[in-house]
Amino acid sequence: MREVVLDTETTGFDPETGDRIVEIGAVELMGHMATGKTYHQYINPERSMPEEAFQVHGLGDDFLRDKPKFAQVGQAFLDFIGDAKLVIHNASFDIKFLNAELKWMGLPQIPWEQAIDTLEIARKRFPGSPASLDALCRRFNIDNSSRTLHGALLDSEILAEVYLELIGGRQPDFGLSTASQNTTGAGGEEWTPRPRSVPLKSRISEEEAAAHTDFVAKLGDDAVWLKA
Repeated sequence: MREVVLDTETTGFDPETGDRIVEIGAVELMGHMATGKTYHQYINPERSMPEEAFQVHGLGDDFLRDKPKFAQVGQAFLDFIGDAKLVIHNASFDIKFLNAELKWMGLPQIPWEQAIDTLEIARKRFPGSPASLDALCRRFNIDNSSRTLHGALLDSEILAEVYLELIGGRQPDFGLSTASQNTTGAGGEEWTPRPRSVPLKSRISEEEAAAHTDFVAKLGDDAVWLKA
């Protein structure tokens, strides 16, 4: 199962009043494991950066001036996420901004049901407790010491670790399902276990087998070995 852990940085809180995305970071998971494949893009918002937003992520006008506009990267972003589930902390915020930018480009919107909201999961698991990303890092002993400012890719990498803890670790089903036991062979074909054509030779010698038979015979007709 493919999932994409996603985060954005913006100029503010509401795209309908002129706020824009300035950074997107994403981390790919396969079967709840990071693959090492990421997406990261700084974006020119085509407007000035409010001081309040700059204090959050440190992305200023001079830094963003030569970065591509969303219209130049929107399709590449959609190609990266595909139809994967999007793991987002406070998903309504990021989906709202992404869909606004995609709408202005005339590109398909991201369905709300494609998102998995880790903020909602955390609030259900730990009602009444702080559920910010920093708070969850403290709860799960995840190192976020490099998070001096918000950054979309760094936050996605941290959120990927938090998400795995929220759902019960790297293998939430403990690998017990039949489907999870299948692997892919060198030629790309699906491999499943099959009985051996020739059974393995017994590791018990003839002498050991004869001694066992004599021992069981002395136990009487009710011996459990005769019923097995």
